[in-house]
Amino acid sequence: MSPRVIGVDDAAIYMSVPVRFIRRLVAEKRIRYYKVGKYVRFAKEDLDDFLGDGCCEAVRHG
Repeated sequence: MSPRVIGVDDAAIYMSVPVRFIRRLVAEKRIRYYKVGKYVRFAKEDLDDFLGDGCCEAVRHG
């Protein structure tokens, strides 16, 4: 069973970005996250939504 939420390091791996980028998204409140005590956690669905929002469709010429 996959975990319901993941931490910053795992979120960075999941999104193929540096940890610093994830921390910046959190600081700027550009991504949905959950606080569990002092820890920041993410639902994979929220990460998928963030990635989908940045999707650019290809343009076909001709």
